[in-house]
Amino acid sequence: MHKSIFLVGFMGSGKSHVGIKLADYLYCPFYDIDQMIERKAGKSISEIFSQHGEAWFRILERRALHDTLHKTPGIIATGGGVPCFFDNIEWMNKQGVVIFLDASEEVLFQRLWKGRSKRPLLNGLTIENLQIFIKQKMEERRPFYEKAAVHYLIQSHEQATAEDINIQLNSITGH
Repeated sequence: MHKSIFLVGFMGSGKSHVGIKLADYLYCPFYDIDQMIERKAGKSISEIFSQHGEAWFRILERRALHDTLHKTPGIIATGGGVPCFFDNIEWMNKQGVVIFLDASEEVLFQRLWKGRSKRPLLNGLTIENLQIFIKQKMEERRPFYEKAAVHYLIQSHEQATAEDINIQLNSITGH
């Protein structure tokens, strides 16, 4: 691989899961922006949010994203908000290929309801509030996500996203 592939999309869209599989298929490194932040800060994302706030987290997120430029090109799973702050989406588009994993609201809800305790922005939300949150945040973030070079629609849990992207990768990226 000559350039990295950045996976963007809402939390729960499968960026890390797809990224790990895709990296295996392509025999390249996998990087997770959230894991990079946690390692460098020595704290969990939840701790960073509660102790320093979202604004500080977004700065750390941008630094971690830019640090990927100094690594071997690979698959990079970004956090759900990465494309929406600073000039991150434009930067990613210049540095590699950006793929938007566009999961339906139903798929997002099912995935996020199960794992909500691990996500600081979802802590304490009821079923109704989570549905409203997904709808509102997707409306805010979609214009940023749609700046990705590739748009991949996810309609079900059973969808073989990594396999599909791997098969189509040559025509998508030239890799």
